Amino acid sequence: MWHLIRRIAPNLRRKPFIGSSNSDPTRTQHYHTSVVAPRQSGASTGLYGFDHLKSPNGFQRFVDEAIERSTELVSYISAMPESSEIIRAMDEISDTVCSVVDSAELCRNTHPDREFVEEANKASMRINEYLHYLNTNHTLYDAVRKAEQEKHLLTEEAQRAAHFLRVDFERGGIHLSADKLDRVNQLNIEISQLCREFNENIIIDPGSVDIFPSSRMPKSVHHLLKPIYRSTPGILRETVLPRDTMKEKGFRITTDPQNLSSVLQHVSEDEVRKMAYIQGNSVPVANLGILDKLIATRHELAQIMGYRSYAEFSMKPNMASSPAVVMSFLHEIGKMVRPRADEEFRKIRDFKREKSGRESGDLEPWDEAYYTALMKSSTYNLDSSVVASYFPLPQCIEGLKVMVESLFGATFHSIPLAPGESWHEDVLKLSLHHHEEGDLGYLYLDLYSRKGKYPGFAHFAIKGGRRISETEYQLPVVALVCNFSGSCNSSTARLNHWELETLFHEFGHALHSLLSRTDYQHFSGTRVVLDLAETPSNLFEYFAWDYRVLKTFARHYSTGEIIPEKLVKSMQGARKMFAATELQRQIFYALIDQTLFGEQPATPRDTSSIVADLKRQYTSWNHVEGTHWQTRFNHLLNYGAGYYSYLYAKCFAATIWQKLCQEDPLSLTTGTALRTILLQHGGAREPASLLNGLVGEGILRHCNGGIIPDLTSLCEEMKLGENI
Repeated sequence: MWHLIRRIAPNLRRKPFIGSSNSDPTRTQHYHTSVVAPRQSGASTGLYGFDHLKSPNGFQRFVDEAIERSTELVSYISAMPESSEIIRAMDEISDTVCSVVDSAELCRNTHPDREFVEEANKASMRINEYLHYLNTNHTLYDAVRKAEQEKHLLTEEAQRAAHFLRVDFERGGIHLSADKLDRVNQLNIEISQLCREFNENIIIDPGSVDIFPSSRMPKSVHHLLKPIYRSTPGILRETVLPRDTMKEKGFRITTDPQNLSSVLQHVSEDEVRKMAYIQGNSVPVANLGILDKLIATRHELAQIMGYRSYAEFSMKPNMASSPAVVMSFLHEIGKMVRPRADEEFRKIRDFKREKSGRESGDLEPWDEAYYTALMKSSTYNLDSSVVASYFPLPQCIEGLKVMVESLFGATFHSIPLAPGESWHEDVLKLSLHHHEEGDLGYLYLDLYSRKGKYPGFAHFAIKGGRRISETEYQLPVVALVCNFSGSCNSSTARLNHWELETLFHEFGHALHSLLSRTDYQHFSGTRVVLDLAETPSNLFEYFAWDYRVLKTFARHYSTGEIIPEKLVKSMQGARKMFAATELQRQIFYALIDQTLFGEQPATPRDTSSIVADLKRQYTSWNHVEGTHWQTRFNHLLNYGAGYYSYLYAKCFAATIWQKLCQEDPLSLTTGTALRTILLQHGGAREPASLLNGLVGEGILRHCNGGIIPDLTSLCEEMKLGENI
């Protein structure tokens, strides 16, 4: 939804107009701070620096004032001022409303106070109702069309803003008859509600398995488990009389994705892994019905809008432009990777048979993580606890700071939080500062896991950057939400390398937002077409694997020893061992997404059978009857028919890394190119021109009216070059 005001860039892990445009892509603009300057430590404020949010009921006034100011701007636009002023006012409406939308979203997902969460929910619903009014306002639509037609009066970025605003209005159905428009609005409200229920069910019902006795669980996962006890009648050896009931200790495995991943990797007993896998992939049951409704509702919306499927409707503004282009890409990359993935499958199966002493036996889904971890550790002599000992979380944050200073000549500084600004005592606030340009933006870090918090890793926008005047710039404000074990006061928070990679990924999103310098917040940072949004974050994952980067911060938590290069090479080797299997899994996920939201058959099929068929068709792995993994695949919400964008990003990032970053990943020359040619433009320029401008030809191809990534660099990286 939010067609007019905001083309949503997902928050995950999502999960993304004033003055003259900067026509020189190599020139970095200098601005003074306005609107969101950091508070002095003694000055009281509200959540995220918004004065209204000093208390939960402040959300009511926050919404009231946003609606009041936006209504004033609607009246101003209705007088049909100059085209540049129309776009300027439209962007201020967007900025005003998005401040409420984004603040409420962050609060709903992270605040430990239920009263704040409830008020944020109410605010979200109220502002969404107002958004429907804006998105169906013919006065605004006519004004935007006027501005687009008078494009000679606008800057290049303003022309692009006018065009996308007009398109977004029409994607909201404003050009339809009154009854169809009413139905579109109703469907959008239903979609929003279904998505919210889907996410809430994942948190409410993570599933659990009770394991007795406790000795079946290795000590390495005890910290993730809840001790439980059951009564067992014991028998004294000396007598046949029953003695007092004894207590047997066990463990309860809460099968949320993070816990489930650890259990599947570390528990040696097949039966325990099987129980955990089946339970974790069979919840929440309620989402089966919600997903069916979501598919049907989106399909009806697309058909009213004149499209054959939701995938076709969703993809129209993206680089891909159509499901046919995406399916062509998925089949091409799937065919390329299949031989290697099948070979890896056979190796895992043979290794299992060797370890179990059985010459036959199937390889089951709950076997993959355990046996691949064993194979990696035995081949490369890797111990995950040894690897983690070099990645204490505070040092990882320092490593990110070093990387940013080397690449961009900018430094992160810790700044005090004003009373009332933070939502939890563990939250940190950083400013990104450039010695010539001043502050570039602000970043909140909410790093540690806690009850009731959003369970994954995500980048949340709070304020988008935009030009206020020739001398003032509203600085971007974002938050990174992670779920690392431990707390701010703990000295034991150490990351495994997957967590480090995820931290760098999310930091890539944050840098996209913080380094953006668009005239309009409508294009700020990650507010780009969906199939470009994940490229910067995927690119920054490479930095987490490069020894030249790791040696700047990865030190042993007790000895201070720099991480050995030999260990990093072993980690890199282990990473490549099953790279084809992991790539095939991402292709499989993208195919599920495309199929569920593609053209619908005359007789609807249940989603579980669709997932099972696709798994059998495109992988060698068994599907476990009765499981429905898709019911907590929340990328189907924000990324509906867009999950393929992760694969686009993987290909684009591989090319950028090889052609631009690999030779000297920490050079200011590399960082300047990344910033001035790609990151600072957000969504204000055509994505294809940004990508070509960064590395030249050879990063993308045109296909059937759309754009797909060039596969050459990814194939070379995975040693698959002979297949293309």
